[in-house]
Amino acid sequence: MNASIDSAGPSPIPEERAAWLRRELDDWQRAGLVDAAQAAAIGSRYRGVEAHRRVSLGRILLVLGAAFVGVGLIWLVAANLDQLPPLLRFAAVAAIWLALMAGAELSRAAGAVRGALRLMASLAFGAVIFQAAQSLQVPAFSPALIGLWAAGALAHAYGFRALMPLVVGVVTGVGWWIAQPLWDDGSVAGAVVGFGTAGVAAISLAVIHDRGLTRFGQVWRSVGALLGMVSLFIAAVPYTNTDAFEWDGWLVASLVVATVAAAAALVVARGRARLEPVVAVGVLAVAALMVRWDTGTDTSQVDLADWAHAAVGVVAFVALAVALVAIGTLRDNPVLTALAMVGLVAFTTFQSFAVFAAIVQGAWLFLVLGLIFLATGFLFDRARREIAASLEDHADTDQEGAGR
Repeated sequence: MNASIDSAGPSPIPEERAAWLRRELDDWQRAGLVDAAQAAAIGSRYRGVEAHRRVSLGRILLVLGAAFVGVGLIWLVAANLDQLPPLLRFAAVAAIWLALMAGAELSRAAGAVRGALRLMASLAFGAVIFQAAQSLQVPAFSPALIGLWAAGALAHAYGFRALMPLVVGVVTGVGWWIAQPLWDDGSVAGAVVGFGTAGVAAISLAVIHDRGLTRFGQVWRSVGALLGMVSLFIAAVPYTNTDAFEWDGWLVASLVVATVAAAAALVVARGRARLEPVVAVGVLAVAALMVRWDTGTDTSQVDLADWAHAAVGVVAFVALAVALVAIGTLRDNPVLTALAMVGLVAFTTFQSFAVFAAIVQGAWLFLVLGLIFLATGFLFDRARREIAASLEDHADTDQEGAGR
């Protein structure tokens, strides 16, 4: 068993984590916990990798190429196969999908090449679904087709522990989750419920996946963070209200599924991880309350209620951004920090033009907006540094306690 582990080579880890490990090994040697040979053996199991080198140009090109091929295949099915009989079209697309699946899962291709093949296979499965729908005269824009595509991609992902099909399955699954209840009776409030419940479910699944599928959990966590930000963004728009909103079976089902997922995450999670589904549920609750808080649709005149609505939205969004930074730092997931910063900039810009533009006009608006950006950026960066330092100090304290 040891020989098989050694033959796999050292595991790549972020360079900052490798530096921390080297410092810890030195401290352990000085404390007499391990000798030099043991420290060298532990250190040889890992190698530091710079963050910017973890994603190579070749891998990016392979993913882009696979995505273009997959989208092109779907486009080909939709536009250029009318000359063939329906059964022959379906057989051709299904054969391509099966060939890509076999090439991805049965070959011994390198990791990046296999990932590209898996991506093309999961996209080709979408072409199979749409071709079958076309042959059966099913409306091409039906959300049910997206749901079937998502189910197949997720089955591929979990059956073979494949990351790229998971990304396709999550994206298409979220699209189905939100589009299905809006298909017959769309409303802005319904969209807020769809995004919010999807965010709760995704974050809860991320916490559950941390028990053994950490890479999958990172995907679900990033998507859940984005969905939560979108739901709060829409709810904070001044003229978002409950007009034309009605509870239907799909919205009720999405709320039930999100509740069950959050409860399961609270049962499975340990320690600070339990805060993640709580934050997601809190975001959904705040978004729902802001939608219920109708300040009117006239944005040409901003009164006290509009200012209060905007202030609550800004405070809630900033709190969410800080929470995402804390979770991203704790989980070593820089995607969350990037999402929080980009979302905060977009939200601040929109709120400035939606609320401040009615009072501050022309060049003064841009001066005020620039000052808001400077203050927001300074406070955001300061909060990020303090959170990182606090988490690091807490980790050091836990290690010292364990040493005693």
